Amino acid sequence: MHSSLSRVMNQRDLDIGILTFQGECSKSEVHRIRNSPGIQDCDVVIGVGGGKALDTAKTVAYYEKKPVIVVPTIASSDAPCSSLAVLYTEDGAFEECLFFNKNPEVVLVDVEIISQAPARFLVSGMGDALATFFEARSCVLSGAKNIPGGTSTKAAMALAKLCYETLLEDSLKALAASNAHVVTPAFENIVEAAILLSGLGFESSGLAAAHAIHNGLTALKETHHCLHGEKVAFGVLVHLVLENAAQEEIDQVIQYCKSVGLPTALTSLEITDPSEQKIMAVAERACAETDTMRNMPFPIDSRMVYAAIRTADALGSR
Repeated sequence: MHSSLSRVMNQRDLDIGILTFQGECSKSEVHRIRNSPGIQDCDVVIGVGGGKALDTAKTVAYYEKKPVIVVPTIASSDAPCSSLAVLYTEDGAFEECLFFNKNPEVVLVDVEIISQAPARFLVSGMGDALATFFEARSCVLSGAKNIPGGTSTKAAMALAKLCYETLLEDSLKALAASNAHVVTPAFENIVEAAILLSGLGFESSGLAAAHAIHNGLTALKETHHCLHGEKVAFGVLVHLVLENAAQEEIDQVIQYCKSVGLPTALTSLEITDPSEQKIMAVAERACAETDTMRNMPFPIDSRMVYAAIRTADALGSR
């Protein structure tokens, strides 16, 4: 990637300063980049890489009051389009969401580049996108505020529903293409669902239990190697259990997750010792006052979440 940027710099007479992302979207990483030579003098911040690298670039641009161009090299989440960044501690635990007053100026997606990435990243994007419809539905029922501060619309719900329908229709075909490192119509559709439809869907309707569960899971160090969308996918099952969704719907989600390799059980997240203390820690973190569990259409406490995690694990382990 550095050689490609250098080539562009030479061809276009551009002055590009390259900084290597150090792996975690944390306050200390943002501080390091903001204090690197030349940042204050640059005209635009360009983020290239995965979701955490892009969130870091967006955060730096926000604090430096500069435009940001986002170039995802994987489709593992909807981070490229969003007007927020998820900040973690240096050891990978969720810390907070930082909300911006705008979305990135440019999101440049090259599916040829994304097709060369390991398929696991695309599957993670499927897991993140899987939550979009179910969380949007809950936010509509509760009247929760969306990311810009309004409420969901019919257009927003249509996008969220299209996201889910696209996953069901094209995920297996896209996964086969990803494993072969080729681009097909199904592959492009899933990249669109993971990056654009999911991004527009969640920002226009809101987040709820599935992402709160993700944030709770980061309290356990054994989950830190799991990708964002992998934890969100299990969060969708917990979300549906909390809603007491129809068994047919839960079965469809479990079957979908298993078909593409998304986690449906705690062991899939490397939680081999799911003690009451550990799972309650997840539940309590997911119910933090500032988290998105509050967007569910009924009051939820940590004991309810604990029970839902246990139940989702049992259903997904069948």
